[in-house]
Amino acid sequence: MDPIAHTLAGATLAETRLRNATPFASPALILGANAPDIDVVTMFISRDLSLGFRRGWTHGVLAMVVLPIVLTALLLLLDRAIAHWRGREPRARAGPLLGLSTLAVVSHPVLDWLNTYGVRFLMPFDGTWFYGDALFVVDPWVWLLLGTSVVLARSTSRVGMAAWIVLGIATTSLVTGFEGAPAATRLLWCAGVAAIVWLRLAGRWTGRIPRLATLCLSAAALYIVVMVAASLLAERQVAAWLAERDDTPVAIMASPAPGNPLLRHVVVADAEHYHFLEVDWLSAEPIRISLPSIERGGDNAVTRAALTAPHVWGLDTWTRFPAYRVEQTKDGYRVAISDVRYVWRAGSGLGAAVVELDRDLRVRSR
Repeated sequence: MDPIAHTLAGATLAETRLRNATPFASPALILGANAPDIDVVTMFISRDLSLGFRRGWTHGVLAMVVLPIVLTALLLLLDRAIAHWRGREPRARAGPLLGLSTLAVVSHPVLDWLNTYGVRFLMPFDGTWFYGDALFVVDPWVWLLLGTSVVLARSTSRVGMAAWIVLGIATTSLVTGFEGAPAATRLLWCAGVAAIVWLRLAGRWTGRIPRLATLCLSAAALYIVVMVAASLLAERQVAAWLAERDDTPVAIMASPAPGNPLLRHVVVADAEHYHFLEVDWLSAEPIRISLPSIERGGDNAVTRAALTAPHVWGLDTWTRFPAYRVEQTKDGYRVAISDVRYVWRAGSGLGAAVVELDRDLRVRSR
């Protein structure tokens, strides 16, 4: 999920009664909810390194143990420093801080699992990817549900109000600008934002923020369960649709659409091709072909040689539905590699790379 969703998840947890567990409870929950994304630094080194490293070591079982301990230690040190500066005794309690930090840190890979990018829960012991295929990486309904209590609680000052207005304008521009998002999505989002503004101006829920935060978390959890079930349903419907046509797929992925819970983009892999469908539960024809099929590209000496290129190590680690397009050049071969989750045709973009080989299948230096 995106950083806003993770931050709102930690902040909403902090608006429940958990914030009273110990001083520094809120920082523990908010920072912990974002801590696994320290691997984002790899994006500034190279895109391929990021693909190979992201959502791995810092999102796996070992990190789920180490990161809460590190965060708790840092917050305890900060508490001691503040206490020394103010001439008082430290107030933060290690046990509750560790528990809250663990809860927040664990929430991060669980949310990341929900989209098609995936997460490697078992790292560093096992690099297997796990995919929930339930939420688009930016889900406006998660933002609304998790943001309501936080906005009401944190907009009492002028600075806080101004910050939320800026964020509200930015997120509204993004949601209303989603390519392919139906008009209903844009209207419902604007209605949701207006409802939050009305609650804030009317003073509703003042003094009952912990109860509201609990309700929002429960609603978000229910929404997520429904979205997981919907993706599983879409996969089963597509499998039945294919069976009626005597097609036997190797794999099916039902991907959520931005802002539209009632639509799934589907990738179907058979032995030689990728096929692209849509499942639209509001359509008279719920299952339809959305894009032309493409060849997967064979497992052969040329593609195997291409995957030895140092600049596609991360891509090879990360791909789920790889496609290869081989072109013979006057000096050798050009191999375009892509992952059809995000790139329909092999070329450039997220999850795509090109490898140049000579006639002896040696990788040419870039």
